Parts: sequence; C-alpha cells; structure tokens
Amino acid sequence: MKVVLASASPRRKELLQMIGLVPDVFPPEIDEAQKPGEAFGAYLERVTIAKGIAVYRKKFFHSLLVSADTVVRLDGLLIGKPLDRADAFAMLTRLSGRQHEVLTGLALMHQGETTYAVARTSVLFKELSAGEIDFYLERENFLDKAGAYAIQGRAAVFVERIEGCYFNVMGLPLNLLYRMLNERGLDVYG
Repeated sequence: MKVVLASASPRRKELLQMIGLVPDVFPPEIDEAQKPGEAFGAYLERVTIAKGIAVYRKKFFHSLLVSADTVVRLDGLLIGKPLDRADAFAMLTRLSGRQHEVLTGLALMHQGETTYAVARTSVLFKELSAGEIDFYLERENFLDKAGAYAIQGRAAVFVERIEGCYFNVMGLPLNLLYRMLNERGLDVYG
C-alpha cells in the first residue's frame, strides 16, 4: 500500500522509514494558529486532521495518509514553534527546571475513514542557564520545533527524565501509529 505523509518534518519521514515504510511526502499548507478560546485538545485534533485533509484531497483515497502535529504543554498552555530566537529563548527559559508534556495528534486517513489519537509524554528539563540556552540556540535549528527543542539533538542533555514514548517527543509516536494501523487491519509487519 502506498503511504503518504502530510508533513514537512524530515524527522517524521525518517521515523516512518525506520520502521520500513517509505512515504511520499506532501507538506500541507494550512493555518496552524490557535483560535481564540480554543482548548488545546480541540486545537491539536483540528490541526492534525486539517493537515491530512489538505493533502488527502489531492486524490490519495486509496493510499494510507498519515498526518501529525506536535505541541508542548506547560501550565495548561500550549507552546508551539518559536517565532524567532527571542521567542525560543523565552520558551526554553520557561521549560527550565520544569516538567512539561509533549502531545502529538496522529491521524490516519484511508478510503474515506479517519482515525485520530493523541500520544502524551512527560519530559523533565534540568535547570538551564542563560549561557546553556544561548549555546544551544546558536548551534541548533530550533524554529521548526515545538518548544524550540529537539530531544534527538543537543537538547538531549537538558532532559533529566522522560515518561512515555521517546519518538512522540521527536514528532511521531511509533507505537501508537503501529497500534492504529493494526486496529484498522493494516498490519505493516504481517
């Protein structure tokens, strides 16, 4: 079966390839802004599914379409991708010494049916100095990452503890994806 990934994330493509799926990649063009008063769960579901629909409409009815969106939640508020370096610095300062939650909405679309689920992972950061944050921001591409960090990069040293799926923090919860595929009778290892 042809697999289509509705994402601009190279990490998601790499993760799918890691488990043996070779997706065609079509980055969706949608507005990812949170609507005023929109609850985080509703926001995550809306954006995840909108990404898939934006690509699915391009005649991928018989393909398996995968879409995802990852956000960071701290103190009940969503932290998305930073706007610039100053925003990234502020995000990492807020995450310093704190536990936060990484949520990835995952949608599968196949033959007119959509399945949606959310993976949650708790991440505890060590206390970060301004110098550590500056060092990190000068050496990493942080603009396309929720919370301004990539756990698989230099930010790995900031993580004291993780509870949940590591791959979720990277942007694609592989175990959840596998379970969702199996529930739909699409066993990729069968």
